[in-house]
Amino acid sequence: MNAQPLLVQAMVYLAAGVISVPIAKRLGLGSVLGYLLAGVLIGPFLLNLVGAPGEVRGFAEFGVVILLFLIGLEVRPALLWKMRTTIFGLGAAQLVGTAALVAGASLAFGLDWRVAAAIGLILAMSSTAIVLQSLEEKGMRQGPVGEASFGVLLFQDLAVIPLFALLPLLAPAGTAPAAPDHAGSLFAPLPGWAQALAQLAAIAVVVVGGRYLTRPMFRFIAAARLREIFTASALLAVVGVAALMELVGLSPALGAFLAGVVLADSEFRRELETDIEPFRGLLLGLFFITVGAGVDLRLVAAHPLAIAGLVIGLMALKILAMYGAGRLFRMPHRVALSTAVALAQGGEFAFVLLNFVLGARVLGPELAHLLTAIVAVSMAATPLVSAAYERLVVNREEEGDEPERLPFDESAPDVVVAGFGRFGQIATRLLLGNNFNVVLLDNSIEQIEIIRRFGWAVHYGDASRIDLLRTAGAEKAKLLLVAIDDRDKTSEMVEAAHQAFPHLAILARAWDRRHAYELLKTPNVTVERETFESALNMGRKALLKLGLSERRASRAAALFREQDDKFFRQLAPVAGEEESYIMASRDARETTERLLRAEMQRIAEEEDLEDAPQLAPARRLEPDEERV
Repeated sequence: MNAQPLLVQAMVYLAAGVISVPIAKRLGLGSVLGYLLAGVLIGPFLLNLVGAPGEVRGFAEFGVVILLFLIGLEVRPALLWKMRTTIFGLGAAQLVGTAALVAGASLAFGLDWRVAAAIGLILAMSSTAIVLQSLEEKGMRQGPVGEASFGVLLFQDLAVIPLFALLPLLAPAGTAPAAPDHAGSLFAPLPGWAQALAQLAAIAVVVVGGRYLTRPMFRFIAAARLREIFTASALLAVVGVAALMELVGLSPALGAFLAGVVLADSEFRRELETDIEPFRGLLLGLFFITVGAGVDLRLVAAHPLAIAGLVIGLMALKILAMYGAGRLFRMPHRVALSTAVALAQGGEFAFVLLNFVLGARVLGPELAHLLTAIVAVSMAATPLVSAAYERLVVNREEEGDEPERLPFDESAPDVVVAGFGRFGQIATRLLLGNNFNVVLLDNSIEQIEIIRRFGWAVHYGDASRIDLLRTAGAEKAKLLLVAIDDRDKTSEMVEAAHQAFPHLAILARAWDRRHAYELLKTPNVTVERETFESALNMGRKALLKLGLSERRASRAAALFREQDDKFFRQLAPVAGEEESYIMASRDARETTERLLRAEMQRIAEEEDLEDAPQLAPARRLEPDEERV
């Protein structure tokens, strides 16, 4: 079934994903493994429903293109500077360490040192698509493991560009390097220097066009206020850059990444992310299916033990290198190990680089096909390895390190506090100072160990679990104070707690104004933006430093608080409508500033009158004096 119509192939892909992914999720295997197994099933080596591996992978490569574009949108100069140690320090250490270990193992198998070095550099790459998808599903994308993984993956993506120039130089002695066969490249027949000039020119076009042409285009389209046209223009930009890169013989994914970097500081960055995000999930699922379909089961079946041993060896070496790099940069043991396990597989760029070095005659066809199978199997094995690591290592460590369980007081608490960090402690001390009965919950082992040394009776557990809240006395309590610093978990906890305990008043810590609006969708919820009062107080102190009186500074802060609370409630109905919300916010800001200026002018005039010298009152004349 190698020549099926497009609609039939689309139906096969969608059916495979719709059937396999929910089953895999129900079994606790994750969506990535579901996609991979679906690909193996419908691929050319089993049911053969979707054509040859090359056709399948070419059909889905756009998923990686969009992923790299979205990653590029996150690469702002401020982010690069903030994560410079993680990206250029930890990332470089992982790449060099992994390449050295894999190259050493390749030398032990008797390969030429040039071939070994090429293999080491190619297999040092990890799968951006699989790692980020898995971390997002586990809620670890914003934590230390997610930050370290993202930094390393970003460095790998950046390193691919110089690897295209370096790898052809590693062709074994006596072998004439050849330009790789880039399908669709206009400049393939030209000499190498001409191809390089064409590629540099294409990169310059992307950078200059993204900087000076794309932004005016997006402004023009945004002025039309047609969301679907803006989405189409965003996709057009991605497809156009990818096509240009492919035309000059470069990776379309790298071109999309470069385009994202160029637009990272654009005012349309958030809009682009929002519009393209839905396509990313669907196309990445398609990419995972193609990875499964691309596993050469005949080669694996012919050498099952050898393939399994090589995959295990590769993942072990990558875990060792990444863990060593993490500890070198003073990462905690658990974070370093979790990051190493997450990055243990081969990456999607390995397929691109293997095809590249095959054309450049750095590797022979048999070795390239073997390495392709190893990378594909390692990617397919990643969800299983992660699940085994969590069950055998993470869960045991948590059980071993779990703090002592404290008994709950049988009396009904007034307040249940979820999260006893820097935010929750201040609110709790105010409650205790007014003789309210408070139950404290926190799920950070390190935090509990420190806090208990100060005499706090903090209970260990995940407060998002309704059974724990019930045990803590939420059914009898008057108030649930949610003070955890996880935005998504706060939203989930607030909604679940209201459903389980409708009578319970909930006061929740909001990350920002948008998060506050999201929380307010749940009835009986009051929100407090975590930085609002501290920022307002700092502004008041700044006014004092600038010479304003205490009266003027305090009145300015109080008026700002009143107006902000007023407009915060007025803007709630349009919080989900981007354009309406922006316009209303501008009006609210201008109104607040106008009122502040008027009020400050009034107080200044009153203070000037109070400070003016008082004249002696005129003496009242006596009646006799008046007659005179």
